[in-house]
Amino acid sequence: MERRRGRRRGIGAIVLLVAGGLLVLGGTVYGAVSDGHSEVDYERHRVPSVHMRPTYASGDSGWFSMGAAGEELEIGRGDVVLASVPQWRAGGLLLSRVVARGGDRIEHRRGESTLRLNGEPLEEPYILDRSVPAVVQFDVTVPEGRIFVMGDNRGNSADSSMHLAQDGGTIALSAIRGEAVAEPTELVVAGGLGVVGAVVFLLGGVLGVVALVARRGKPAAAQPAWGVAAPGSSD
Repeated sequence: MERRRGRRRGIGAIVLLVAGGLLVLGGTVYGAVSDGHSEVDYERHRVPSVHMRPTYASGDSGWFSMGAAGEELEIGRGDVVLASVPQWRAGGLLLSRVVARGGDRIEHRRGESTLRLNGEPLEEPYILDRSVPAVVQFDVTVPEGRIFVMGDNRGNSADSSMHLAQDGGTIALSAIRGEAVAEPTELVVAGGLGVVGAVVFLLGGVLGVVALVARRGKPAAAQPAWGVAAPGSSD
């Protein structure tokens, strides 16, 4: 009795192909279902300059929550936001950090190593050079419904401190388009399933080719069972 070469490999290839296909399909479905049940729209944006170093280098990409349907984002001090401020940045969104909200008094006194928020030193561990919290003096009380924003690279940032002549450098909350977030978990899971599925599917394809080549070769004679003489053999 003979058995065809590559039979086990062929079966293994079919298993891998099916498993890979199911993983890719599962990742696609999970991503679609997660997106359909979430009110939050996530977008990835590229940082075009060095003004947010060290948080973002030029060319980095970040994920942003673009808000719930028709609702304003809940923006707090220290948040990194995308804002539409055409008078500051035409043809694109401004990426900056919120340092003060409506009702806050934000100031910088020449020679001081920190900003002052409502009279108290403002700790900012995120800025590039903590000895240079700003390059100009200012003293602004932020109107309600507006925010004061600055880049983390204070020596190279066209932010609120550089536009003090217009509304004290503040921008309206309604100008905010997105808030920086960690990479969304559902996108990580969906993407991971897709990548693993693609790899498994590829391995199945390679194994299938190997099995096909083996099956086209000469059939291998089956080994006789233990203690049973092969046909034509003598005792």
